[in-house]
Amino acid sequence: MSNRLFSNILNAWKGVSTQFSGKTLELSPYLHANEIEPLKVKITACLDGKGGDVSTRARAADLGKTYLGLNDEGRHKFLKLMITDFSIDHDKVRTTAEALFTDLTDERRNEVEDQLREQLTPPYRTLLRQFNALPQGTKFLVDLRSDVMRLSKEHPELKPLNEVLHKQLYSWFDIGFLELKKLNWNSSAALLEKLIEYEAVHRVESWVDLHHRLGDNRRCFAFFHPNMPNEPLIFVWVALVDEISDNVITLLDSSQQEIERDNPSTAIFYSISSAQKGLAGVSLGNFLIKRVVDELKRECPSLTNFATLSPIPGFSSWVKKLSAQENHSLLTEDESEALQKATDKSISELLENTDWLSNEHICSALQEPLQRAVAKYIVTEKKPNGNAANPVAHFHLSNGAIFERVNWLGDTSEHGLSQSYGMMINYLYDLSSIDKNHEEYIEHSNVAQSKKIQKYL
Repeated sequence: MSNRLFSNILNAWKGVSTQFSGKTLELSPYLHANEIEPLKVKITACLDGKGGDVSTRARAADLGKTYLGLNDEGRHKFLKLMITDFSIDHDKVRTTAEALFTDLTDERRNEVEDQLREQLTPPYRTLLRQFNALPQGTKFLVDLRSDVMRLSKEHPELKPLNEVLHKQLYSWFDIGFLELKKLNWNSSAALLEKLIEYEAVHRVESWVDLHHRLGDNRRCFAFFHPNMPNEPLIFVWVALVDEISDNVITLLDSSQQEIERDNPSTAIFYSISSAQKGLAGVSLGNFLIKRVVDELKRECPSLTNFATLSPIPGFSSWVKKLSAQENHSLLTEDESEALQKATDKSISELLENTDWLSNEHICSALQEPLQRAVAKYIVTEKKPNGNAANPVAHFHLSNGAIFERVNWLGDTSEHGLSQSYGMMINYLYDLSSIDKNHEEYIEHSNVAQSKKIQKYL
């Protein structure tokens, strides 16, 4: 959670927590052992709900402020206390469940079943609902889950809480609750700053860069939740052009004069960023793409092509792993000969740094084998469940896109060269085949691919 957001939530809760008549706990950020019991008492008071809704909200706000004042060590202890001391009472559940197997009247059986349902709900879920009822409470819980996911890597005992939060957020962030907004240069400065902060694919370098990305031939769309109206959940950048783009450096070059296009034919989705880490596993992107396509078609009827210009994270690591295997080569015999004429280094040695970029003959010798390797990586490398190993590929293929083209040196930034030796991919959204492609991928792990890609394979 950023310092600004931390401050916003505290300010939002200030008026609520002033109604709290109890004593505010002064805890160490580390939450020392002698502070656990007083915290437990504080949580219990929250769950008791004495004094009505106003007092309950005030106690929840005060407890939330206590959590925000802790560091990672303290937050781990806080969360662990929640799921150990305020979880399901299994003895009560067992006793109630056993009662169902006795001779009961229908009325009594219904009462016992209601009692069992209540006992199967851990008390800490009540606390989560109390947090959600606070101003900016939904954002607080989204960031709380982000903490839980991060801390669970070292503290697996927190994983049950992550599962509970995931299910809860999944239901709260149903697509029916979300609003799609088109953002532009006239959007609030605070919102524009968040676009800069949250952009995860191609970093926004400056306000000039941002202005260029929001120009006449550019679009930005984002999903918002009514309980988080000033926080984009996920957003996509779009360029309206005359043909499918193959180079993101050119596309993002703010120093070039933008050509006005009255009737562009192609929409390029060149960056999609999830803004809320705590919503990992809550599907938003697939709905975003479809909604944006519909919006663009209404706004600009001349658009006939919808494609991405996508990165290939993990490709360079896969190539290195493959090259290390015995009796395996990315090169055919002819390609090996061509490379040997250009340099005495092996392909593995060449790819250790970016010097090869400045040699035209080496670039020429590497282009075909690396493009072929990308095709193989996307189409054949799968997870045990049959999904594409590459997360970006899985996202677009599961949405019904076609693996259309591999772009040589489409991103020669330091990051682009590091993750994929500068290559990028176009995934094409052919509106007439999206549903069929989606079903083939989900049901049979089949990757829809163009003839260009089939030739590589």
